[in-house]
Amino acid sequence: MRFPIVFVAILLLAVPLPAIACSVVPGYRVPTNVELVADADLILLATVTEGDRAPDAIPEQRITVEPLAAIMGELPAGPLAMPGWIATGAEAMLSNPYELKDAHPQSLAGACNRMGFPRGSRVLFFLKWEGDHWRAAGGPFSRWAEDVLTDDAPWLQVVRLYAEAAALPAGDRTAYLTARRDELSAERDNPVAQLLAADIDRQLAGPNAPLRRELPPAPDDEADTAEY
Repeated sequence: MRFPIVFVAILLLAVPLPAIACSVVPGYRVPTNVELVADADLILLATVTEGDRAPDAIPEQRITVEPLAAIMGELPAGPLAMPGWIATGAEAMLSNPYELKDAHPQSLAGACNRMGFPRGSRVLFFLKWEGDHWRAAGGPFSRWAEDVLTDDAPWLQVVRLYAEAAALPAGDRTAYLTARRDELSAERDNPVAQLLAADIDRQLAGPNAPLRRELPPAPDDEADTAEY
C-alpha cells in the first residue's frame, strides 16, 4: 500500500474555484484517459451527500462523499470531504453519459476543473495522495470527476478496462488494449461498444496535442541587426 487510509473525512488540497480563472502554461497537454488512470492513487466511485450549496458561500467550499467502490486503490472506510459545492438549479448539470473524451462542461469555466455536484449523484473521482490529504488527479480540464449513475455506464466500463491495463507489465499494455479495442469494434450493432472502442483507439494514438503552443525563441541580436 502506497499511502495510509484515514478512517475519518479527509480534506483534499484546496484548489481554485470558478470565481478565479485559471490558465495553463504553453505546452500543457490534457491527460488522456489512460494517463489519468496512471496518475491516480485512488479511483473512487462515491455518492455526493452533503456540502455547501452556493459557490460563493465561503472561501473553500466542501462536499462530502460516501465511498461505494474502489476501481483502483483501497476503499476508504468512511466519508471523504473535498473541494466543491452542491450544484442546484441550472448548475446541477450531469455529465453526458456517452462522452468519453472531454471533461464536464463546468471545467471550461473559471477553475478549469469541475467543482459543482448535484446531491445524490454517483461520481467517479480520480484522486492522488499528497502528504496527508487527497487531491484531484489529472490537472486542468481532466475528467477527474464525472457522473456515472448506473453500473454499466460507459465511463465506468472504460475506466475499469484502463485500470486492468495499468495493472499489467508495461510491455503488455498496448497488446491488451489493442485486443480489447478489436473485440469491441467487432460488436457492430452495439453503439456503446463502438464508443468504448473509439476511446481505446484514442489512447493507442498517444498523448493529446498541447492546448497552447510553446512560445518561439527570442531572436538573437545578430539576426535582428541583419534585417536592417
